[in-house]
Amino acid sequence: MIKRARDVMRKDAGLNGDADRIPQFAWLLFLKALDDLDESREVTDPGYRPAIVSPYRWRDWAANSTTRRSGDALLTFVNQNLLPHLAQLTGSGAAGDTRETVAAIFRDTRNRMLSGYLLADLVDEVNRVSFVSADDVHTMAHLYESMLREMRDAAGDAGEFYTPRPVIRFMVGRLDPRPGEVVMDPAAGTGGFLVEAWEHMVHAADASATPAQQRAALRGTLRGFEKKPMPYLLGQMNLLLHEVDSPRITRGNALTFSAADQRRDGVDVVLTNPPFGGEEEAGVKDYFKTDYRTAETSWLFLLSVMERITRSKSGRAAVVVPNGVLFDEGIGGRIKARLLEEFNLHTIVRLPNGTFSPYTLIPTNILFFERGGPTKDIWFYEHPTPDGRKNYTKTKPLRYEEFADCEAWWGGSERNDRVETAHAWNVSVADVKNFNLDLHNPNRPDDLAHRPPAELIAELIDSERRILALLEQLQTEVADVQ
Repeated sequence: MIKRARDVMRKDAGLNGDADRIPQFAWLLFLKALDDLDESREVTDPGYRPAIVSPYRWRDWAANSTTRRSGDALLTFVNQNLLPHLAQLTGSGAAGDTRETVAAIFRDTRNRMLSGYLLADLVDEVNRVSFVSADDVHTMAHLYESMLREMRDAAGDAGEFYTPRPVIRFMVGRLDPRPGEVVMDPAAGTGGFLVEAWEHMVHAADASATPAQQRAALRGTLRGFEKKPMPYLLGQMNLLLHEVDSPRITRGNALTFSAADQRRDGVDVVLTNPPFGGEEEAGVKDYFKTDYRTAETSWLFLLSVMERITRSKSGRAAVVVPNGVLFDEGIGGRIKARLLEEFNLHTIVRLPNGTFSPYTLIPTNILFFERGGPTKDIWFYEHPTPDGRKNYTKTKPLRYEEFADCEAWWGGSERNDRVETAHAWNVSVADVKNFNLDLHNPNRPDDLAHRPPAELIAELIDSERRILALLEQLQTEVADVQ
């Protein structure tokens, strides 16, 4: 079905590449899925009130090809009636109100197709999809995720690297969110972390309850922010297809809140891979204390995550960061000082080169920390590439099974039985100089003659980035003085 839909969209002059085709397909698919799920709920719950009513439901204007509009009449209805109506929906104001979600999605959604006849053909293709049975939903969810993966090339240019599913699954498993806990991704993107956390909690729910009862018990436990319209639409679609019940996903910037507001809206678990390598607009940094003000996105998100988990007794987080976060000084050093003083940074997993290939070659790490500092010592785990491989590539990506050794080494919730290995070592915070956490594995021979050229080049690039980061920090401080 997706192939046929693409073939239709390729013929339309208004669509240029997947950057146009995927959003066009996504909002139609969203309306079809929502209507199918609404029809099912109307049967099981007589009091259920759907978010979209006649004549704007999919069943009213799209489902019947013999009575449906076509050509200019269809374009007029979609452009002048349907989309404006959806964008103006208002709900009760309650968290998770579907009408509010629909309105947030369609405020920035437009029909990109110029031919009403091709649009009618596309509607017919979307209408072939059924979301009535769980099997249908499950199949479509996997197809949809494969479509999301194809967006990564365009996203990578903006520093937004869609996290590989094995990395997401590993991070969720290590934090082990439990039913009743609130999970947040402040840079939710297309919803990968939230979907994985939801499925993890469903599996941990009361085994004697029905699937519907399990989902009801988890209602409202997911929160997220996404400021860009296209990822927000795709993320809501992803959550809908995975039958996530009433997520609180906000269309907006998670960084535009004071520290007090972020603590007040605290959560138990944060899982995120925030954008890095980019800069926030000037006004955003004003929400942070003077000593921590920077335009660099990854630092601001790290500060935000710390605030979000402060109130919960079991507050914990896993955050993907670029290598520069480990060695940066200046403002970065002050932020790391706070992290080590107020939280327990118990583990840093160093990911191999190519984990995010081909979207970035920047070395990445996962910081695992929890409320209840100060940090006394830090475990490092250097994730190895498979035997005979120097790095991961687009055609030979990281697989979840390759985390098995790290998961076995990780130990239980208390992490008491960890030992040093060829890939794991422990560092006392007292031995950390100038908050530089860019520490190499002491259990691996540092023989330059026998180390892979790609690894040596990566280290040289790291050194250059460190110099560049210091120069940029100096530039910012000089600009602030002026």
